[in-house]
Amino acid sequence: MPTLPHVKDADVDGKRVFLRCDFNVPLDSECNITDETRILASLRTIHFLLDRGARVYVTSHLGRPKGKVVPELSLKPVATRLADLVGGEVPLIEDYTDGDYPETLGRIGPGEIAVLENTRFLPGETKNDPELGAAYARLADIYVNDAFGTSHRAHASVVSVAERLPHYAGFLLVEEIEHIDGLLQEDVARPYVVCLGGAKVKNKLPILEFLAPRVDTILIGGACAFTFLKAQWREVGTSMVEEDMIEAARTVLTNQANMGYRIELPRDLLVAPNSDPDTEARLVDIEDFPHDCAGFDIGSKTQGAWDPLLRRAGTVLWNGPMGLFEDWRYNGGTRAIAKAIALGQGFSVAGGGETMSAINHFGLGWGFSHMSTGGGASLEYMSGKVLPGVAVLLDPQPVVV
Repeated sequence: MPTLPHVKDADVDGKRVFLRCDFNVPLDSECNITDETRILASLRTIHFLLDRGARVYVTSHLGRPKGKVVPELSLKPVATRLADLVGGEVPLIEDYTDGDYPETLGRIGPGEIAVLENTRFLPGETKNDPELGAAYARLADIYVNDAFGTSHRAHASVVSVAERLPHYAGFLLVEEIEHIDGLLQEDVARPYVVCLGGAKVKNKLPILEFLAPRVDTILIGGACAFTFLKAQWREVGTSMVEEDMIEAARTVLTNQANMGYRIELPRDLLVAPNSDPDTEARLVDIEDFPHDCAGFDIGSKTQGAWDPLLRRAGTVLWNGPMGLFEDWRYNGGTRAIAKAIALGQGFSVAGGGETMSAINHFGLGWGFSHMSTGGGASLEYMSGKVLPGVAVLLDPQPVVV
């Protein structure tokens, strides 16, 4: 990856900065933020700009409002929390793309910050509408992308606006790229172990195909393990299986002998007829999987077998929980994986919103070299794809608005 233009090298003093962050934070039923990791991750860039007298207009998407105003997906909770974190007023600006430069933004002075309302309230955002990109660009003198988690999307606040302004990467974006690049080098510390979980094999397959020749061991848990188990003609009961991915999974399993990597699938699982709170779960070996049950977590044998592999690894990549970790009955596998990696001595990177939430829930973030704020973005980047939001920053010639 060529060197990205870094915001630390930009002349931002007194300038108006359009700062794209990833504040797609989880909210509870009362719109309270339940995990502020993504907000905290961009504070370094925010403080850097404020300390140098920039007028900061920060924005993000939140949820999937599909071009309509959805009050419960407003960035107001983010603005409120940012006010606490920066120690000053942080107004939320709702109308900022209609007509000329909004009077409300004109009141933001040097070293002050405002939040621009959810970009996905605007119909042209997810279509990378050039007119919307131009409207964003009219607000500012400089564009800064600190939203790694959205950089795999060619959206107007990620690509189109960057084409029209001098553009830079924020501290978080640069750090994300540097850490993930470290996982793609030939001279990584070994053994190199990849642990994949979560629900969808389709999302994980590109990274499996790209990283498999580079790694030593791949551990596959979570719901996506059942597609691989089915590819081995094993009984998986009523567990979630991606039928259209079985042949692809079988190919990955077949290739391991010739390509030098080893795949480990669960040896035992916690199963139950359903996930209802009053349904009793039981532990079964994979050979004894009941036809009328589904799997909801990896079992103790699997945890015991994978623990030393993760603790002794020189490099670890983890993406996706090992089970339905939100339910206390099924969080043991995810907790065991997080603990093993945290207590290991290797270079470790965890990616994905659910993975990050689980690590934070267990209080084990201290043991990871890096926790990526981007799930889909990190998967795409690690599968060898060029992210649109990163590629546009490498273009030194923005179009004049």
